[in-house]
Amino acid sequence: MTEPQAPTVIILAAGEGKRMKSAKPKVLHELCGRTMLGHVVAAARELSPRQLAVVVGKGRDLVAPHVERIAPEALLTVQEPQNGTGQAARLALEALAAADPAGDGPHGTVLVLLGDGAMVTGATLRHLIAEHERAGNAVTDLTAVVPDPTGLGRILREPDGTPEGRVIGIVEEKDCTPAQATIHEVNSGIFAFDAKILRDALSRLTTDNAQGEELLTDVMAIAVGDGLPVGAVVAADHHEVLAANDRAQLADLRRLMNQRITRRWMVEGVTIVDPATTWIDVHATLEPDVTLRPNTQLEGATHIATGADVGPNCTLKDTVVGAGARVTNATTDGAEIGPEATVGPYTYLRPGTKLGRGSKAGGFVEMKKSTIGDGTKVPHLAYIGDATIGEGCNIGAGVITANYDGYDKFPTRIGDHAFVGTNTTLIAPAEVADGAYIAAGSAINLPVGPGELAVARGRQRNIAGYVARKRPDSVAARAAARALETAEGSVDETNPTGRETGGAGDAV
Repeated sequence: MTEPQAPTVIILAAGEGKRMKSAKPKVLHELCGRTMLGHVVAAARELSPRQLAVVVGKGRDLVAPHVERIAPEALLTVQEPQNGTGQAARLALEALAAADPAGDGPHGTVLVLLGDGAMVTGATLRHLIAEHERAGNAVTDLTAVVPDPTGLGRILREPDGTPEGRVIGIVEEKDCTPAQATIHEVNSGIFAFDAKILRDALSRLTTDNAQGEELLTDVMAIAVGDGLPVGAVVAADHHEVLAANDRAQLADLRRLMNQRITRRWMVEGVTIVDPATTWIDVHATLEPDVTLRPNTQLEGATHIATGADVGPNCTLKDTVVGAGARVTNATTDGAEIGPEATVGPYTYLRPGTKLGRGSKAGGFVEMKKSTIGDGTKVPHLAYIGDATIGEGCNIGAGVITANYDGYDKFPTRIGDHAFVGTNTTLIAPAEVADGAYIAAGSAINLPVGPGELAVARGRQRNIAGYVARKRPDSVAARAAARALETAEGSVDETNPTGRETGGAGDAV
């Protein structure tokens, strides 16, 4: 069979989508990290189209910039007012002809897609075009046999209305007879046309229908009336022709899209423990032998390397996870997690965070715009911001880099194999050299040199009798009195304080 030629593609994205009840145009609502229109553009691009046109109308102040961002090669056409899909296709053809140096516009196959038809795949579109050109059709419709055809246009065939019969037309549901309403083969709104025949038929459309609009579906009726060959290709998966008119249908499509994505990655060697609670954006990538546990979401351009184990209860956005890393109960955004690193539980890695090989960001740790060296551990209850920490360090519980003075952010630098004790505050800009130690509870605002021990805390002072004087009738005062009486009763002549005095050689 001859390889199909590159088609001209027209995407109809001018509708308002009133049933979405949203300030956002319908085609800009998202499924798995990409707008509905973005999914359609991605499928069209798989065909390497000769020309691509997108028709915009309602909400074009939002839709047009989006098209320019995701498909800068597309020719934008404005439909105002919106008077049907046929009018939209005609305006696009006229704009394509005006942009053609030869002046005669598209030739060969013209493929018309719907801006909210996010489920259709490039493979199905290639099959549609191949069958259209093989049969030499004037029009070929992509159809599907659906369980519930409510709201959809029906495919008319003769002699018996079965999917094997000759296609003779499409009837919109509002125009259906009772017998036609029982047909389950429906029109997707996706068509392959012969360009020359399409131009002629569009010029002959009328608004004599229940909608009072120029309908693209009437092109098929015109072709049948002219005795031209028309046909239909039935989609192998009827879900590919589904669209979303409200938020409930959008949720259904999102679930179906996610099922497609998760199944693809499982076939590629990824273990997904619970696909129903695992959500993966279309731009995320995974390597074989990754394990994803329940309630995990991979957003944006997240990449998970082989052997990594992510979840449960993780949301990773634009994050790179190295081979063999373990991430659990964590939220990350724009982070890099090195090979064999450990993250979680209840960890927040913000943009610019980079964890080295074998490092750890443990429980209730937050990091932002910081580089953590190989093997360095931040086990729990710490905030590390605008910091560079060398390899082999231990950062104790409750450590904070005080990086913000209310106006500016300042860096903290910690060398290799340093030890920072618990509840230490590093007041930036702070410098801690290689091999240095910082005593627990310190507030560090001066440089700490190599191998030095920094102690920055007041001496402990115990004030005897404080509770008895200040809160004489309290529970604490009574408890203290009992303890003192017990201590006095145990005093002996060799140890009048009642405290242990064991030294290095004593048994204590």
